[in-house]
Amino acid sequence: MSGAQELAVFWHDAVLEHDTGLGIWEAPPSDLLASLERHPENALRVANMKSILERGPLAERIEWHDGRLAERDELETIHEPSYIDAVQRAAEHGERVEENTVAGTGSWEPLLAAAGTSLAALDHVLEGEADIALALVRPPGHHAQPAQADGYCFFNHTALAAQRGRTRGLDRVAIVDWDVHHGNGTQACFYDRADVLTVSLHMRTGLWGPTHPQTGVPAEVGDGDGQGFNINVELPIGSGDRAYELAFHDIVAPVLEQFAPQLIIGACGQDASAFDGNGRQNVSMDGFRAIGERFAEVAREVCDGRMVMIQEGGYAVTYAAYCLHATLEGVLGTGALLEDPLAYIGDDFTRARHSVEDIQSALSRYWSF
Repeated sequence: MSGAQELAVFWHDAVLEHDTGLGIWEAPPSDLLASLERHPENALRVANMKSILERGPLAERIEWHDGRLAERDELETIHEPSYIDAVQRAAEHGERVEENTVAGTGSWEPLLAAAGTSLAALDHVLEGEADIALALVRPPGHHAQPAQADGYCFFNHTALAAQRGRTRGLDRVAIVDWDVHHGNGTQACFYDRADVLTVSLHMRTGLWGPTHPQTGVPAEVGDGDGQGFNINVELPIGSGDRAYELAFHDIVAPVLEQFAPQLIIGACGQDASAFDGNGRQNVSMDGFRAIGERFAEVAREVCDGRMVMIQEGGYAVTYAAYCLHATLEGVLGTGALLEDPLAYIGDDFTRARHSVEDIQSALSRYWSF
């Protein structure tokens, strides 16, 4: 691993205490079943991620740092006060905030830990302590809108980090989201702004419901001053490794080079794998490694390599940890250090290539490709 960079990882034990329960997560537990499964957004997923980073071949390249709890005024930089109050009440009493976003009794501190730890990672990079940081947190955040919980998400950690970057003097911040689902909450937070570029690579899903009115189609480019600064890279189900690499090369990198952000925030999800219950994009460990490589490459080109990654989805309790490790192998430039423990499933590159061409056409009035 000679020449590989080091990585600062921020962690807070409280994130494991967010209890999402058992059952069918869109409804109360069913009395028709003999046994119930965990809610997909459970503590085991990030516990395994922490374990593989501590025990795996990247361990010697990682410096661990303590996270912290977010302050109320920090949450208010993105979220409305009445919404924060509602989340706190739900998280102290153990309630569903929306159909599949569940808070257990005692979830309030874990939610603050996820937000605060993300901000601590951001500050670490802004203060020059490291070029690359990862906030290993849960629950995810990219579906959370200023006043709406959605998709397991309560507070939008990438949006909070981007806004903090602006508050601390950066003129331009970019968010690149490769979670398999549309980063609709992040889109909503900055839709009319030109100072924060939001890019979401995601699986085509169509309409979600009343808590998720954004569709993720390429035509959602922003509003007012923000026109052209929201990029939706919507890919067909089953697109696979080559499609994601093509999307990064042909859309994400050219846009970032023209926008020239001073910092890039990565919404780092692993649910685009073929083995994830919440996504079927057939991305393998090789694909995640390539995503990490491209992300780091463009960061070096446009912002001296300054980048913060914040954990998002990834619900295959074992395989998601391997996919995170592969992503970080790519970011740190180590090459492949762990073998893929699961067979790779073929992709649908032809349809994905046509989608990339359509997206370029939709964005051509704002960006050059």
